[in-house]
Amino acid sequence: MKKVVWFLVFVLGVLHMSNAQKIEVKKAKKGYQYFQNGNEMTNETLFKVLESNSESLKMIKRAKSNATFSTILAGAGGGLIGWPLGTALGGGDANWTLAGVGAGLIVIAIPISLSTRKNINKAVESYNSSLNSTSYNAFKPKFGIFANGNGIGLSMNF
Repeated sequence: MKKVVWFLVFVLGVLHMSNAQKIEVKKAKKGYQYFQNGNEMTNETLFKVLESNSESLKMIKRAKSNATFSTILAGAGGGLIGWPLGTALGGGDANWTLAGVGAGLIVIAIPISLSTRKNINKAVESYNSSLNSTSYNAFKPKFGIFANGNGIGLSMNF
């Protein structure tokens, strides 16, 4: 009897782990929000879930590198704008060419930053589409209890 109970615990645990849930994407004021099982996901949690799928992993890596690159460009652009602006506010002779270069870097960073969210959304779509073939919905075992001369048993057919 103990073996049957442990087997049931194992099978139910496997079914629970294979029951991956779809990620919902909702447009928010500042970008997108991601939900799974009705709970909002942090970026860290979202990335961990998406990294479990090889296709989504490629897109997440691309999104992370785009985010890093756009952050560096925007930061450098902000610094190049801020330096002459601070000089001018301090009463000095500002080099407005630096501010122009900084503005150019920010203009370049914006579409790169936008592509980051597009790649994340593509990764979510890829993850969700993979659930159709590997989720619990595709795995529907039938359980049965049987008895014979050797004792009582549990069967699982799939």
